[in-house]
Amino acid sequence: MPVNANRLVEQGKMMSARHWIGFAFALMASAALAGSATAADTLKVRLDWTPWGNHAPFHFAAQKGLFKKYNLDVTIDDGNGSVATVQIVGNGEYDVGHASLAPMAIARSKGLPVKAIAGFVQKNDIGLLVPADAGIKSPADLKGKKIAFTAGSLEAPFIDRFLAAGKLTRNDVELLNVSAAAKAGTYMSGSADGALSSVPFFLPVVSAKRKSTSVNFADYGLQFPSFGLFATEKSIETKKDALRRFASVVAGCWAYILNGHMDEGAQAIIAARPQAKLDPAVLREQIENIKAFSKTKATENEPFGIQAASDWSSALEILAEGGLLDQKVTADAVFTNDLIDKKIVADLAAGKF
Repeated sequence: MPVNANRLVEQGKMMSARHWIGFAFALMASAALAGSATAADTLKVRLDWTPWGNHAPFHFAAQKGLFKKYNLDVTIDDGNGSVATVQIVGNGEYDVGHASLAPMAIARSKGLPVKAIAGFVQKNDIGLLVPADAGIKSPADLKGKKIAFTAGSLEAPFIDRFLAAGKLTRNDVELLNVSAAAKAGTYMSGSADGALSSVPFFLPVVSAKRKSTSVNFADYGLQFPSFGLFATEKSIETKKDALRRFASVVAGCWAYILNGHMDEGAQAIIAARPQAKLDPAVLREQIENIKAFSKTKATENEPFGIQAASDWSSALEILAEGGLLDQKVTADAVFTNDLIDKKIVADLAAGKF
């Protein structure tokens, strides 16, 4: 049978076209896979409050390019209170939040599907700020004193237990209910003999005008975790790898900053929020104060960020006794250590940037 040269040429052209089309699709698929592997994971982060010392590791990590190094594209927004941050993150508006973790546990008991993924300030940071020369060393010394507090804040449900540690009741003191914004002014002006608030935050702010010290809740049986990271169950499931890198980077930066690099942390906050006109001395003292609240006996030998089930179990009992939990919550429901990469934490804690 004679060979049709023209037909062979046409067949060759068709095979060549198919070959190149297939090759082009293969290249496109390869590029897509490469892009998905290298594209940074985006995370939206909501902080607890306007800029203060507690935000040092976030801004330090950003300044040093550590989020980028670990393939993260992170947006960091300030907040207006831990309770608001818990609600906003719990509603899915952000991927991860930084707030006091006791309100997070309370929200969990009310049905909000949130869980702590790292603990940074693991001792209860609430305390009574009093003048350094007032001779007030314990709740027993508060008889007849005026104490400023904020109704609706986390300190309010525990005032009776705090006073009871000194064998006092509300009838033995004068409680002044003021807004959170007015508390510092009320105390510094001398209108109150003491004020209940976050010790690391409040103490450096007021001491410049009224040298002060603190009587801490945690020393009188009122111990529960304070600041850390949390996310919804959905975010933990769908962005687990990104959240693990993020939580580990922040934990490692905290460990580095608290190990004698407080000034670097303070300067990172100022650089990130220049419009806030922050005082570096106040920021540094806030960071230094945080160190005393960062670990418990159960976590003192653990990598930074790791939480203890025993701490959470006792904390949940205290919160329940304060009438703050709508339903019983177990420790494993409110926290996980699965999102802390110990190697990343150790490397960054050692300054391996």
